[in-house]
Amino acid sequence: MAKYTRIEVAMAMQQTGLVPLFFHKDPELGKKVVKACYDGGARLLEFTSRGDFAHMVFEELNQYVLKELPGMIMGVGSVTDAAAASLYMQLGANFVVTPVLREDIAVVCNRRKVLWSPGCGSLTEIAKAEELGCEIVKLFPGGIYGPSFVKAIKGPCPWTSVMPTGGVSPTEENLRSWFQAGVTCVGMGSQLISKEILETGNFDALSSTVRETLDIIQNLK
Repeated sequence: MAKYTRIEVAMAMQQTGLVPLFFHKDPELGKKVVKACYDGGARLLEFTSRGDFAHMVFEELNQYVLKELPGMIMGVGSVTDAAAASLYMQLGANFVVTPVLREDIAVVCNRRKVLWSPGCGSLTEIAKAEELGCEIVKLFPGGIYGPSFVKAIKGPCPWTSVMPTGGVSPTEENLRSWFQAGVTCVGMGSQLISKEILETGNFDALSSTVRETLDIIQNLK
């Protein structure tokens, strides 16, 4: 069962402006990643469900977070059907992120008042997602559409909250382009939690990068 309501999660996304995301099959390595992000100031993390038995890894990570990292909000990404969303909510996922817009996922998440963020690539999809109760829309793949797409849709729909994932990097130039376009927050995967960090175990560097990224975002807001 989720510990945080969808409104609390949405507020955390808006206030911090950053959702780190990653997947790894080793829960012990995952704990170090989550801890490094937490030490850097991140208060949300999206575990992408992309491998066999990923739900078992998420369960262990979330139990660790609940015990050791107060205020850290764990969610799940790459969810493609309602059954998977329901499974992860049973394991305590506080938000569900999807690569596509699916009404069945909206229904099961809304029933439990868990924030869900569907991947959308057109204003029509975004409008449909908002009709289904979406608080923050995921723009995916963000690198294909770019900040200009966000700026264009915010004109006729200024109430729309957008989180691009893909095409976001922890540089001031890149982040400025997204936040000046009007995004609410950004999702950041390998550009933040790189393969090199996972291989070398340099988690102090990850904490520093997260901290610097959050500082940039706060200065841009």
